[in-house]
Amino acid sequence: MIKKTKKPKFHRQNSQVKKRQGTRWRKPRGIDSKQRKGDKSRGAKPTIGYRQPKKIRGKHPSGYEEILIKNINQLNKVNKETQAVRISATVGAKKKQEIIKKANELKIKVLNPRINKKKKIIKKKKKETSKEKKEEAKKTTSKKQETKESKETKKEEKKKETKEQKQGKDTKKEKN
Repeated sequence: MIKKTKKPKFHRQNSQVKKRQGTRWRKPRGIDSKQRKGDKSRGAKPTIGYRQPKKIRGKHPSGYEEILIKNINQLNKVNKETQAVRISATVGAKKKQEIIKKANELKIKVLNPRINKKKKIIKKKKKETSKEKKEEAKKTTSKKQETKESKETKKEEKKKETKEQKQGKDTKKEKN
């Protein structure tokens, strides 16, 4: 494990006052600039003294040099004692699994071995939702048919009731 020395965050002069400027470092160039002159309360300036030792410069905290891999053939060029592999983000899940298997066979360290399972989950959810939508569409069509049938039966029942009522009124009139 490599322990790098800590360095401060270098903020742009007056970035806390002028929010629209942002905090990204810019060299202070003013004649009377307190930060340029080195006033400690104005924040640190990046200088050569903050540089890391040559042995650990540009290395991963594990101590290995990082190599970016995009296919299986590039694994053959890796020195397993001094270099570790980082698989490119553009590589798909299947190829990534193949690269990880091959790296394990060659005993090469992989810095990002996790496979993104979210994509698979999302695809499954999409399939499930499409199936659910189809089922719901079937249900709604069957419900519509049922409601139509029930409306028709209700109408028929009302017609029968009105006929019976009319007949009942007619019989009352005849009795009178």
